[in-house]
Amino acid sequence: MVEPRRPIMRHVAAPLGLLLAVALATAACGSSTTASSTTASSNPLMGGALSTGILVPNPSTIPAGLTTATSTEAPATSSDGSISVGAAALQSQMVSVIKQLTPAVVVIETDQGLGSGVIYDTAGHIVTNAHVVGTSKTFKVTLSSGKVYTGTLVGSFTPDDIAVIKISAPGLTPAVFGDSSQLAVGDFVLAMGDPLGLQSSVTEGIVSALGRSVAEPGGNALPDVIQTSAAINPGNSGGALVDLAGHVVGIPTLAASDPQIGGSAPGIGFAISSNRARTIADQLIASGQVTSSGRAYLGVQLGDTNQGVGVFSVVAGGPSDKAGMQAGDLILSIDGQDTPDSGTLAEIVATLHPGDVANVAVQHQNGTKATLNVTLGEMPG
Repeated sequence: MVEPRRPIMRHVAAPLGLLLAVALATAACGSSTTASSTTASSNPLMGGALSTGILVPNPSTIPAGLTTATSTEAPATSSDGSISVGAAALQSQMVSVIKQLTPAVVVIETDQGLGSGVIYDTAGHIVTNAHVVGTSKTFKVTLSSGKVYTGTLVGSFTPDDIAVIKISAPGLTPAVFGDSSQLAVGDFVLAMGDPLGLQSSVTEGIVSALGRSVAEPGGNALPDVIQTSAAINPGNSGGALVDLAGHVVGIPTLAASDPQIGGSAPGIGFAISSNRARTIADQLIASGQVTSSGRAYLGVQLGDTNQGVGVFSVVAGGPSDKAGMQAGDLILSIDGQDTPDSGTLAEIVATLHPGDVANVAVQHQNGTKATLNVTLGEMPG
């Protein structure tokens, strides 16, 4: 699922100002047969790696007759062998939620692989991950009923890994997106999607932590991420993390893996919060782009070097340019927090907001050091 760690190479990242490539594992969108291997490297938060659920070779078509993958454990019983009232009620609620949400979870197929999506409204908008759609503009979308439709891209916002596609189909059943700010650690959640091409699969767990900031394989740092013990497998990306009220509270996106053990780290998965997903999706639906990201922006192109995080270019008139940063500088720390690599830097900036003044310690090419007061801008869409 994950290749051994590769050495960090000098590179220039995509021009998103701060989110540069961190070589983290990509465990991609599952097919019905195999899951591909991708790069793994250490994660500054976890000592392991993160893997997204997308980009494994997909079959030419979704296998015919795909069945719903189900797994149930024996319910709790009392001393006389009967099912306890509490366990029976919990099981009944889980079954009810799964029946309610299954029609809203779809399979999304591109030339690169398979992923999941959640029907957002009756107009046919579907929320998924940006890394699921990749560079594709059209998609094959399979509903839980088995009906297949052609989807088109509405818009994608890579920094938050959210995209929206659209299909034209009658009688769609959209999911209800809940308020993720009301979640608490310990809440029961279900992860619904299409891992390894197994349509309408469900795993269960709890909310393990809230408000995480984690870096994706492409270097994007995602803010306000939900950590869950519900298994997030290749192909779950873009699906639904659901609470016991039947509300979508997150979009499953990442799974943790440990290169030292050569596989996934069980019980550590991540989902983009529903509130964040809705904020981005609503803007994409309205205009095809994000005009108010709420994300802090340095205005530089960065890359990892053998000396640290290097500034390869500075956006003219951007926040860092106004503060005096120059191409060739090394960024040493932000607000007193060391930035040994671009992934760590991206995670720090993801916790900040437009308008914040960040104290950025840099080393110039001549060896002198300075602390620049950078008034952060807003990341463009």
